[in-house]
Amino acid sequence: MQISSARAVVTGGVSGLGFAVAKRLVENGGKVALFDVNDDKGAAAVTELGDANARYFKTDVTDEASVAANVAAAKAFLGGLNVAVNCAGILGAGRVLGREGAMPLAQFRTTVLVNLVGSFNVAKACAELMQHNEAGDDGERGVIVNTASVAAYEGQIGQAAYSASKGGVVGMTLPMARELARFGIRVMTIAPGVFWTPMVDGMPDNVRTSLEATIPYPARLGKPAEFADLVAYILGNTYLNGETIRLDGATRLAPK
Repeated sequence: MQISSARAVVTGGVSGLGFAVAKRLVENGGKVALFDVNDDKGAAAVTELGDANARYFKTDVTDEASVAANVAAAKAFLGGLNVAVNCAGILGAGRVLGREGAMPLAQFRTTVLVNLVGSFNVAKACAELMQHNEAGDDGERGVIVNTASVAAYEGQIGQAAYSASKGGVVGMTLPMARELARFGIRVMTIAPGVFWTPMVDGMPDNVRTSLEATIPYPARLGKPAEFADLVAYILGNTYLNGETIRLDGATRLAPK
């Protein structure tokens, strides 16, 4: 798929990794629908990208009816829909047994609901429309890119909920790709390491320095633009399908 032909729904699209993806697509001739829950950042993002190229849709990714309606509205604005990039997510940090007792089940449930169920919810709503696209090269009709995390493989203490949610994203990648293959829809997942996003903006310098020291090369936090570069490459390489790609500078998370 040529990036210039991308008509994309991007969740978490008004900041961090999602906005970097949206910016990359628009800079190369694509159009984006930004799904998020931050109205102020949504307006700012559209102003930066241009209202002819981007539109903000306030979207709770866990709400099935709202997502289906917004995906349909996004397709109308975009003039088609052939890409979905799921970047919406929450950290959901907390110990199973903390100082104040066991983790409330609601905290675990919410983390899984947003990160895993939300990704599935958007993916299936977009796939339902993509299946009717005219086939392109190799019979391709669409591409879905989900976001997991290296925590799916080496979850740290306090990441039981987060790791479970991201491990689920990794786990559904291959079966979803196999199922949607008959429609010409590819499914890929990126598992980023520690990236410089709003999630880590408030991180003390000493904590950031300590984190960077654990990354073999390059010894720094990832840049959202590097995540966007990988999304762009995935869109352009039709033979990439059903795989999770780590983007992490060769880091492996320590227990804590």
